[in-house]
Amino acid sequence: MCAKKRSFEVKSIEEILSKITQQQKISAGLQQVKIKQLWGVIMGPNVAQYTEEIEFRNSTLYVKLNSSTLREELSYGKEKILNHLNESLGSSIIQKIILR
Repeated sequence: MCAKKRSFEVKSIEEILSKITQQQKISAGLQQVKIKQLWGVIMGPNVAQYTEEIEFRNSTLYVKLNSSTLREELSYGKEKILNHLNESLGSSIIQKIILR
């Protein structure tokens, strides 16, 4: 009997998970979850407590806030928030932020 040798290519878990998410088309859902988590981390607990809803659709991040004063204040720094989020995500997937 001749034993066949299998050659295995060593891959990182990150690379394997990336391929799985692309094949299963679940990367959009994972991005949504990651963006929600990053919002709380980047903006801090004070802003997070006034955030009611976060939704990412068509390269736009929709954030619903329950404080008009905070919404006005954050509107002045939307570009900076956008840059921080994209930097943390590692790509420029968020093109626009709409505060409601």
